[in-house]
Amino acid sequence: MLETIDLQQILVLDIETVSQKAAYAELPDHFQQLWTHKVRNTLKEEESAADVYPNAGLHAEFGKIICLSAGVFHYRGGQTGFRIKSFAHSDEKELLTAFAAVLQAQPPNLILCAHNGRNFDFPFICRRMLINGLSIPAQLDISGKKPWETNYLDTMELWRFGDFRSYTSLNLMAAVLDIPTPKDDISGEDVYRVYHAENNLDRIRVYCEKDIITTAQILRRLRGEPLIEPEAISFAE
Repeated sequence: MLETIDLQQILVLDIETVSQKAAYAELPDHFQQLWTHKVRNTLKEEESAADVYPNAGLHAEFGKIICLSAGVFHYRGGQTGFRIKSFAHSDEKELLTAFAAVLQAQPPNLILCAHNGRNFDFPFICRRMLINGLSIPAQLDISGKKPWETNYLDTMELWRFGDFRSYTSLNLMAAVLDIPTPKDDISGEDVYRVYHAENNLDRIRVYCEKDIITTAQILRRLRGEPLIEPEAISFAE
């Protein structure tokens, strides 16, 4: 049962990803061909592969991670707190190396939690680690494991209650569960522009941190527990 899990054994995470290049024309020729092949069946009329290249950040083979925020629960003075650390860097290998070092210092049975994590965050991180020549930490390594043997929690999957026909966004879940969320400076659709046009990683980091706070609050609601008070949320350097 969800409520029997010790919150201190859970790490909540979220990633922000973008295309590896700012524009389709900057790709090497063979990657242009590979991207065109990838999207050929999804293009709308009069739409080209170059037009949809901003979506390349959704695919680990063509995108990269520019921010990863992680948070852990803790108990102090009878109050549940949540502490966040973010890894934001244009050098993806440096970002992933730093995050892997954090995981390697934790127990191998640490539970990783994300919204839609099974379908996106967790596999994306693993693929990008391998592409960057890094070893996959034990907490992310599902090789040879059955689905129920993995240390993954997915808030969207928990909300489905076995119904695999629908996708429920993080914002929608927060709204129906009456979880207050701060007014967003940007949305997921803005990340490509904010990174490639504005080079503003700090705005993206703040957006990513809001998402893991929301995910942590959703997890509390799903466990039938009160929300974490704003003053109990802290940030590590």
